[in-house]
Amino acid sequence: MIKIQPTGQILGATITGLDLKRPLSNADFAALLRALGEHGVLRFPDQLLSATELKAFSARFGELQVLPMQPGEPGVPEVSILSNVIENGKPIGVPDAGQSWHTDMTYNRVVGFVNVLVAYAVPMRDGMPLGATEFTNTQAAYDDLPNDVKLRLADATATHDFCKYWDMMRREKGNSRPPLTHEQRRMKPPVHHPVFLEHPISGRKVIYVNPGFTEKIDGMPPDESGKMLEFLLEHVLKPKYRYVYRWSVGDLLLWDHIGTWHNAVADYRPDEDRHMKRCQVMADRIFDPQFVRTALAA
Repeated sequence: MIKIQPTGQILGATITGLDLKRPLSNADFAALLRALGEHGVLRFPDQLLSATELKAFSARFGELQVLPMQPGEPGVPEVSILSNVIENGKPIGVPDAGQSWHTDMTYNRVVGFVNVLVAYAVPMRDGMPLGATEFTNTQAAYDDLPNDVKLRLADATATHDFCKYWDMMRREKGNSRPPLTHEQRRMKPPVHHPVFLEHPISGRKVIYVNPGFTEKIDGMPPDESGKMLEFLLEHVLKPKYRYVYRWSVGDLLLWDHIGTWHNAVADYRPDEDRHMKRCQVMADRIFDPQFVRTALAA
């Protein structure tokens, strides 16, 4: 039987009683959707899924994104390998690129819904796990916004750009990723999304801008846009909205891209192995009210 144990913090719950190698029943899928809307970050311990099993579990939530610029599992391109492990002199994946606050796939016209990540190796030092993932709650942050800001931005949109984050990682983080080609930039044009979204599960509003991909608030003079965006980003990153998750081998983490941002903490050395496999799920279904009603009715 499924059991949901909240962390008691602003985000997070541990889910037990499920074998994710097997297809979810409709009732269990409904329970996970509700928990996701309420807790944002769900941990499933002892779920060391294979790449094929990870793909099957993740696909229940929506279409899976394939990133041609990141290596995927052989034969399963929907599964990315995030790893600093070297085998036979060659890297078997790419180090976790998310070492800055962001939420995935806001640069797409169809935005991201959830991330699904499984830990195969976790760096340890002095008996403590390294390479934590930090989160912040954009639903709670919206609730606390001043009313004048809510009214002013109620119908506003913002520009999101994949290239902004890519260039920042090369410039500021010393990331070894190559510069984007002209064709790659052309294939990732900027997109526009509302500054505030209604979460499709919880029905609560979220602040849908982030430091990684959001360039500006549309229709505002540059100085005004910059100040407002800075205010929103600093507000969401207040300590009271934040939650730190520390990994164990075999953990599967499912988190909500709509109601959270995340940041991978790079506090481990190259010789301290961190090896993860990931699926990124798009929000191609979750904003369909009929899909949500049917899924949650089980």
